[in-house]
Amino acid sequence: MQTKSEIDQLLRQKCDAKEIPGVVAMAATGSETIYQGAFGKRDLTRDDAMTADSVFWIASMTKAITTAAGMQLVEQGKLKLDEPIGKLLPDLASPQVLEGFDAAGNPKLRPAKNPITLRQLMTHTAGFAYDMWNGDMVKYLEKTGTPGIISCLNAALKTPLASDPGTRWEYGTNIDFVGKAVEAVSGKKLDAYLRDNIFAPLGMNDTAFKISDSMRKRLVGMHARAPEGLGPFPFEMEQNPEFHMGGGGLYGTAADYIKFTQMILNKGKGNGNQLLKPETVALMGQNNIGALEIGKMTTALPPFTNDVDLFPGMSKKWGLSFLINTAKTPEGRSPNSLAWAGLANTYYWIDPSRDVAGVILMQVLPFADGQCLEAFAGFESGIYAGLGAGSGQKAA
Repeated sequence: MQTKSEIDQLLRQKCDAKEIPGVVAMAATGSETIYQGAFGKRDLTRDDAMTADSVFWIASMTKAITTAAGMQLVEQGKLKLDEPIGKLLPDLASPQVLEGFDAAGNPKLRPAKNPITLRQLMTHTAGFAYDMWNGDMVKYLEKTGTPGIISCLNAALKTPLASDPGTRWEYGTNIDFVGKAVEAVSGKKLDAYLRDNIFAPLGMNDTAFKISDSMRKRLVGMHARAPEGLGPFPFEMEQNPEFHMGGGGLYGTAADYIKFTQMILNKGKGNGNQLLKPETVALMGQNNIGALEIGKMTTALPPFTNDVDLFPGMSKKWGLSFLINTAKTPEGRSPNSLAWAGLANTYYWIDPSRDVAGVILMQVLPFADGQCLEAFAGFESGIYAGLGAGSGQKAA
């Protein structure tokens, strides 16, 4: 197919020009893979060619998987979407809201006006914020000595809310608490629950919080973009964490994540196993935040993230862990498709109305990197060009 060679050419050129170190991209319909490519290097410090089975830190692409696990337990009646979650997780029973700082620079806190629910955690409307996009939270962590979330220390979860539950959308540590809820009602650690109930049934054998020896041989190095260009950035998630970070701790491959997206395309079924009911998948893909909107995320920590403004001017909604675009995108993505990303410039989208999903993985900081976004846009545009005008036609 012509578009495959065009996508290949675009991604290869970006790597050859050292605009990105390396990339793996993969797209599929509900029934088959329609594109796969691997280009560039796993690590700029070694002559190590990228391969399709390379292992990446997928960061916040973990969120959809943790939420799917939570929804399995909602189906079983063990979790409730709209009950106060503080009954199950005592740390969330009496949340405090950060209202700024006094003259001495000490945080001013007040009790939250509403209890937190599981649905609010899954939709980033519970009030928790990431310091990366919230300067007050950066100041709070510094002033109180609270560790950052990437530490995977339980103390990192003891932060105040940035707003009252249910009043606004703000990206934050919410899904880490969904992981805690999964553990509380299943009686299993999150790694074991995901292995037994998501990864094994889908055949996702290369996805885990802990990097196995086999995965480590294929691990992609982290890189950071500085004014002088791309360089190595030593980084690895804590391998013996106090808690498994349901919001961002997983490592995995493009092929594994495509299996997860195909399960969503196929209304909860993957690898011959029904993981979720069709009506649950439908609920996850619907606007779950009402009139609230997804706004621009302005960086408070520029080494880790740029400003994030996806589809400026378009109304954007949130499902249960998914960004929802309400209009067709320039790349061809249908309205009401699902998507999200990971901090090191990993991205995916799921377009149920065209029966197509794509995953593109890089390992570059800061997030929302211009060159990485160009690679993503070119890849996605190429996939839709290959699908042709008719819905469901394959790029064969």
